Amino acid sequence: MKKIVDIEYGCDEMQKLDIYLPDSDRFPAFLYFHGGGLEHGDRKRDAGLYEYLVSNGIAVVTAEYRMYPSAKYPDFLEDAAAATAWVLEHIREYGNVTGIYVGGSSAGGYLGQMLCFNKALLAKHGKSPLDIDGFILDAGQPTSHYNVLREKGIDTRRVIVDETAPLYYVGLDEKYPEMLIIVSDNDMPCRYEQTLTLAATLKNFGHTDNVTLKVMHGKHCAYVKEADEEGNNVLGKIVHDYIIKNIQNGDFEK
Repeated sequence: MKKIVDIEYGCDEMQKLDIYLPDSDRFPAFLYFHGGGLEHGDRKRDAGLYEYLVSNGIAVVTAEYRMYPSAKYPDFLEDAAAATAWVLEHIREYGNVTGIYVGGSSAGGYLGQMLCFNKALLAKHGKSPLDIDGFILDAGQPTSHYNVLREKGIDTRRVIVDETAPLYYVGLDEKYPEMLIIVSDNDMPCRYEQTLTLAATLKNFGHTDNVTLKVMHGKHCAYVKEADEEGNNVLGKIVHDYIIKNIQNGDFEK
């Protein structure tokens, strides 16, 4: 595995990313945004996930982004869009890339959902969600994120669908990329039910063939660090299997 760290995708000290490359010059790439409620965590926190994916032939890009309390909405969304644009423009400099996937867990899942459904974020960089081969959206909040509500002085338990919510944008476009949506049946309060609403809304607009919903058993994002009986990182195995299944040319081998 080769690591290239502290690559700047913007001018702020938080706007940096790391690249983990497999021992191959041909691979799909996965841009991953970490969780932490938009207020803590960092791009190195889920090393087990990255190591599993890289050891199985998938390059991983992990991006830092501005967070509370120094950041305000929509700083973190603008960072996620800028990091995605950087990957789209530069990742092929590191090998023969067979597909580009974007996503994250928890807060990172929220960022991924916003990038997927609000095309204006990537449009600022001359990009589109349809430039992405697939989104992997793990336990993100499809309604207005609770810390965005806190910033506005609103009770964080409220369920609000406005311009800050991924769900607000579903149905505005006729076409969306492939996506894998993951949630736990014992997730954070309302997260499971809200995620089912997201999936049902996509289905209501006819997005069935390109949307996969996977329900985990357990608490919020526990599987990000867990290993299965064979020692595989649980989320890593899910991500790996999904990406390999969706490689467009169909002949990638790990």
